[in-house]
Amino acid sequence: ETREEKGLAVQKQIVGSKTVEKLYASAPADEQHIQRYLSANCFGDYLTRTGVDVPTRELLTFSMLVALGGCDPQVKGHVAANPNVGNSRERLIDVVTQLLPFIGYPRALNGLRAIDEIAPAYKANHS
Repeated sequence: ETREEKGLAVQKQIVGSKTVEKLYASAPADEQHIQRYLSANCFGDYLTRTGVDVPTRELLTFSMLVALGGCDPQVKGHVAANPNVGNSRERLIDVVTQLLPFIGYPRALNGLRAIDEIAPAYKANHS
């Protein structure tokens, strides 16, 4: 009975309140149900479960999306979400490196491109 409420709370924790509010506000009226499904099902039914902590769940979600391929917007969303639960850019790169022999270079490089775009490395200016 509370899955949508609990899911929305954990979604805001992971993705960020402002981002979630923007997703709801920008969805057309005939697509609002998809936002509610995402909050209730994806976050409420799965991400509120016990057994695996939220940072690990977020890494698993990121890794599965990178492995699937064709999920570039979702990969970027989870690159942005991972720091909200304590996973650093370095951790994401470690995950992609671990996936490399299983998913191949094209998907691994796509994952790295998303990391570089959303969480760019600090580059010292060497003059």
